[in-house]
Amino acid sequence: MIILENTTKHCTRCLMDDTAITNFIIDDKGHCNYCNDFFAVQEKYHYKEPAKLKVQLDALVEKIKQEGKGKKYDCVIGLSGGVDSSYLAYWAWKAGLRPIAVHFDNGWNSELAVHNIENIIRVTGFDLYTYVINWDEFRDLQRSYFKAGVIDIEVPTDHMIFATLFKVASENNIRFLLSGTNHQTEGILPREWVFSKTDLSNLKDIHAKFGEKQLKTYPKLGFVQRFFYEQVKGIKFVEPLELQDYNKNLAKQTIIEQFGWRDYGGKHYESQFTKFYQGYVLPRKFNVDKRKAHLSTLVCNGELSREDALKELEQPPIAENEVSDLYHYSIKKLGFSDEEFQQIMRSSPVPHTFYRHEGNPTFTDKLKTAILWRIGKYFIKRK
Repeated sequence: MIILENTTKHCTRCLMDDTAITNFIIDDKGHCNYCNDFFAVQEKYHYKEPAKLKVQLDALVEKIKQEGKGKKYDCVIGLSGGVDSSYLAYWAWKAGLRPIAVHFDNGWNSELAVHNIENIIRVTGFDLYTYVINWDEFRDLQRSYFKAGVIDIEVPTDHMIFATLFKVASENNIRFLLSGTNHQTEGILPREWVFSKTDLSNLKDIHAKFGEKQLKTYPKLGFVQRFFYEQVKGIKFVEPLELQDYNKNLAKQTIIEQFGWRDYGGKHYESQFTKFYQGYVLPRKFNVDKRKAHLSTLVCNGELSREDALKELEQPPIAENEVSDLYHYSIKKLGFSDEEFQQIMRSSPVPHTFYRHEGNPTFTDKLKTAILWRIGKYFIKRK
């Protein structure tokens, strides 16, 4: 059981506390900087002014359709089978857009995720492109992140997702990538719990130090690739859910009714790896329970009372009868013995910035950036 009162500081409005967080500030009302920032952003984006949002959303839809004229697809959408991406697919379908849906098979899909995706494609009629990762390479990269001791072990998956989305958009001459990212249900998350998903320097250095195989086919998205896709090809991410008063409970109800969508439990638990990472690795090695952030966001968004959120937080992140099976399944799939993995769990966490990263570029990186900046100014002028 997690008892918030045992921490040095805790918020009286949301569930955040100072566990595994260095920048945690309580004001004179007992409210923390995380929920204060949440409400500041919410006010800035006018989520409670539907008429104003509708004008912006309609304009976005029209722009996507105009840019997509004469093309087979007018946008790309990533589809995981989770709530946000499933609802985004529903919205795109109802808006009359023509996306190519992209799913990423990294070897960790749950049966429920596959079921949800199949239903969405069947109902919407969208074309589906499934990218299947080279398992030997990907497992080697995931193992490298565990050995490195860094906190964001989801980077290998998320990096692949972003890289593949841009690649598919480029190959199909599509300018818009639809993202299910939204402040209303994801607005609270300490930076110390995650790392940049597109820092290729960090990824390559971690793999160089701990990997055993070459990453010959793994999709990469570093500064050079991002520059090409965004500045030369003009591809950009757009976030339609940010232009709506998005409510996760209502979204779930909609996709259940429309697609026969089935719930899989915790946030992003459509992936067996994420379930293992968030429910087992983070709490035990890093003293981080991401449910505090996820539930706090829903409390601030008015979807859940603080009392109910605290009751949910009192439950273990993974049901006790599932822990053993999930643990043994995961470490076997990753190729670790029990002794090896427990040694990793006992080792001290290492910051991502201990390894090479974009915030600490080499001379070659700086030179490359300067050259690309000059080229970028040329393309921007041409536009």
